[in-house]
Amino acid sequence: QMQLVESGGGLVQAGGSLRLSCAASGRTFASYIMGWFRQGPGKERDFVAAINWSGESYYAESMKGRFTISRDNAKNSVSLQMDSLKPEDTAVYYCAARYGPLVTRTANYNYWGQGTQVTVSS
Repeated sequence: QMQLVESGGGLVQAGGSLRLSCAASGRTFASYIMGWFRQGPGKERDFVAAINWSGESYYAESMKGRFTISRDNAKNSVSLQMDSLKPEDTAVYYCAARYGPLVTRTANYNYWGQGTQVTVSS
């Protein structure tokens, strides 16, 4: 079992930055793939980024160069640094975890946080 709690969302102007954090419970955090997903108004939940135990990361195409995922296995945490934010980045952002290979499908992640709202104004 793993519990995830996100923080760091808020309102920011276009071009600004936000850093999301996710605190995880569980003694085997380092064994899990950690991911970030987002769900905009009226949209499906989409993959943003994921990272494995050693720090190898993978990003959705539209986030490359703007978002950076990182993890601290000693602190059971994963972060998402978001720069050059755009109004279309407005969404609820979710932290997720899975045990196994790094994948991008929402359905393959077993554990989810409650989400944190990010709103980017134009």
